[in-house]
Amino acid sequence: NLSELVSNILKLNKLENQQIFPDKKTFNLSEQLCECMLFFEAQLEEKNLSIELDLDENLKIKADYDLLTHIWNNLFSNAIKFNSEGGKILLTLKKKNQYAVVTVSDNGIGMSCEIKEHIFEKFYQGDSSRSTQGNGLGLALVKRVIDIAEGNITVESAIGKGTTFTVTLPLK
Repeated sequence: NLSELVSNILKLNKLENQQIFPDKKTFNLSEQLCECMLFFEAQLEEKNLSIELDLDENLKIKADYDLLTHIWNNLFSNAIKFNSEGGKILLTLKKKNQYAVVTVSDNGIGMSCEIKEHIFEKFYQGDSSRSTQGNGLGLALVKRVIDIAEGNITVESAIGKGTTFTVTLPLK
C-alpha cells in the first residue's frame, strides 16, 4: 500500500509540475479498453461481477497509449471496488462527431452530490469504509491525464444505484 501511495504521489507530481509531451500514436481504442478490462479478470470473478460491453469496434484514436491506460485502469478498479457482490459493469465506446466517448457504469453503492463535488481532489476519499483500498489519488490522476489529453470527464451517480463516468476524448 505504501509503495502504491508513493508511486501515485510521484506520478501526480510529475503530471502537475512538469510539461508533459504526450507520445501520440494511432491505436485501436476498443482493443485497449478490452485489454485493460482483462487485467481485472480475477477481481471481477472474485466479486462475481458481470460485464456488458457495447463498443464501436475498430475505433482508432491518436493519443498517448500509456496515459490513457491510467484512466481506464482507475475507472475499472473503482467500478469493481464500489460495486456489490454479483453486480454489473457496463463499458461503452461510441464515436460522436470527432470524439470518442467512453462510459464506465456500475450498479454499486453510488455517491452523494457532496462527494461528487470533491472526487477529483487529491487525497479525497468519499467512502471511508473502503479507505484501506486506495489513497485518494486515483481520480486526481485521471483528471490530470484527461486534461493533458484535451478531453473531458463527467460523473453521474445516485446513492444505492451506481455511478457512471463519461470520458470524452478527441480522436485526433
